[in-house]
Amino acid sequence: MYPPKKHQDSDKKHLIEVIKTYPLATVISVKDNIPLITHLPLIYRESDGKLVGHNDIYNPQTELLKDLNEVTLIFSGPQCYISPSIYTTTQLPTWNYIKVHLTGTVQRIENKAELKQSLIDMTSFLEAPDHKYVLEANNPRLDKNLDYIKLFEITIKTWEGKFKLSQDKKPKDTENARLELLKTNQEQVKMFLDQVF
Repeated sequence: MYPPKKHQDSDKKHLIEVIKTYPLATVISVKDNIPLITHLPLIYRESDGKLVGHNDIYNPQTELLKDLNEVTLIFSGPQCYISPSIYTTTQLPTWNYIKVHLTGTVQRIENKAELKQSLIDMTSFLEAPDHKYVLEANNPRLDKNLDYIKLFEITIKTWEGKFKLSQDKKPKDTENARLELLKTNQEQVKMFLDQVF
């Protein structure tokens, strides 16, 4: 398996933490040898260890998100280029990142009451911890849109954590890489948004 063992994390608690903190997944299905890819928030359900999501009926991938079809999921944590200039020892440039790769089977849930509650629950999860907005069950806009959304759940078959964080370096260099990851992610988001928005 790649990356090397030192860059893998098989601690399920760590992988679940990535999913909870960065719930926007890349959802990949294959039809006629062509991948269909959608980016969707998926919520990890503690009670049974399944992932829950919703998709727009007009998305062509929606027809594959049912009938125990196979899916591959990628959750992406923080990432950045690591310059050798941050190390105390001689190194080459590299890239650090956190990714979680999952495979699973997907099943559609054809129940409007469950769909509605699932949308309310997902909103509550995503609004945490402040809950500045609450999606109310009697929201007429919610009811009007239920016909255009499909609910599905994914049973996870395989888990793979890819945590490339300079673990193979000296402790001081590993710490420097950690600080660089924090700093770069904060700075890059601002610079990027200033250019495109």
